[in-house]
Amino acid sequence: MGKSWPVQDAKARFSELLECAVAEGPQVVTKRGVETAVLLPIEQWRRLERMARPNLKDLLLASEARTENLTPPRRSRRRRTPPAL
Repeated sequence: MGKSWPVQDAKARFSELLECAVAEGPQVVTKRGVETAVLLPIEQWRRLERMARPNLKDLLLASEARTENLTPPRRSRRRRTPPAL
């Protein structure tokens, strides 16, 4: 992992932070001494996104069903009152 930057330095020297991320790899931003965020080159980000997204073959061959995203959530609507007979 690259250099660690306090948030004040990251804000004041963002261009330098960006250049270091491109040249040296991921840069960690800390807030009150706690690692809070990471700035990394776009190629590395896209590679991580591709690795996290399953492809169709993996979905079809998976042993468990992945149906949580197939149906959209229902909206709450008021029911109509039935007509009086």
